[in-house]
Amino acid sequence: MSEPIAVAIIPARGGSKGVPGKNVARVGGVPLVARAVLAALAAPRIGAVYVSTDDEAIADVARAAGAMVVARPAAIAGDLASSEDAVLHALGQIRAGGVEVSTVAFLQATSPFIDAGALNEAVVRVEAGAEDVVFSASQTYAFLWRDSGTGAQGVNHDHSFRPRRQDREPHFQETGAFYVMDALGFERSGFRFFGRVGIQEVSASSGLEIDEPAELEMARALASVLDPNPMIDADALVMDFDGVHTDDSVHVSQDGVESVTVSRSDGMGLAMLRDAGFPMLILSKERNPVVEARGRKLGIETVYGIDEKVNVLRRWSEQQDIPLSRVIYVGNDVNDIGCLEIVGWPVVVPDAHPLAKNAARITLTRDGGRGALRELAEAILAGRSPSNV
Repeated sequence: MSEPIAVAIIPARGGSKGVPGKNVARVGGVPLVARAVLAALAAPRIGAVYVSTDDEAIADVARAAGAMVVARPAAIAGDLASSEDAVLHALGQIRAGGVEVSTVAFLQATSPFIDAGALNEAVVRVEAGAEDVVFSASQTYAFLWRDSGTGAQGVNHDHSFRPRRQDREPHFQETGAFYVMDALGFERSGFRFFGRVGIQEVSASSGLEIDEPAELEMARALASVLDPNPMIDADALVMDFDGVHTDDSVHVSQDGVESVTVSRSDGMGLAMLRDAGFPMLILSKERNPVVEARGRKLGIETVYGIDEKVNVLRRWSEQQDIPLSRVIYVGNDVNDIGCLEIVGWPVVVPDAHPLAKNAARITLTRDGGRGALRELAEAILAGRSPSNV
């Protein structure tokens, strides 16, 4: 029998009504269920991560992010089924597979900004026996009210007196991001709260939950502020041309001959990737042969003059035997969004169209045609260095 471990279980069904396809919707360029998986994997005390789902698209994303998948029966995948039903079922399946579980971390994919450090600390507290349950919550000094039917009344305050913030005792608002529980206690109670309950304080900014489309858009806007640029871990690079290799301008002579501006620095960076054996592709809608000429100069495969880039990207990924989750795509405009949305590493330049930025996981600091690809190449090589393997 193996040593007991802490496991993370993420229930993620496919039938969301408020936001269709919610669990695979992208925030900061990463599907919500993958964000939860990555947060759990970043907590050192969690030994394995499982996603319970009835949806194959969610299962594929979960596996690509590093989780194992537990098939969720239809009987506990409907609107009336509770999260506890899914977590208990998954826990039973995990145990049946020979894994001894001491602690269960129940994470919700609808919380896009899970604090991995706080999650790990909650696991440590439960494993130490100090509490049976520890859940994420943020401090609040909000004045709460109820409408009694005969007038509004204060819930957590005397409405006839308004003390200063520093003179008030804070309350804690449950964020819903994670609940860490003693496994046996959870199985006995069948509910997420039992025994000795503790609070793991997290920042209010990490407490957003996505239940409606407006909250999804809020999360996407916040991602550029709350998500640090991660270390790139990928196996191939696909690039748009205009606005990425170039500064998105074109020079036209009096004879109608067009020319563009590119960066020698970018060329050096891409040469370093080429010499490292990193597969690359230039993929462009532009029909000007300058695209092919630049690709030939760089020694990079080029496909240009095409309207449907997504299908080409899929075929190229299959030919290279590299899953899309391991591909970087760098673009700058709305016709890049389809490609940005299907790869694991969507990247944009800083002056990209706002809709393209919404789909990105990383926004570079240097402009297209002015060192953006050199910056990206150095980041890729840093992620592949022996000290980061």
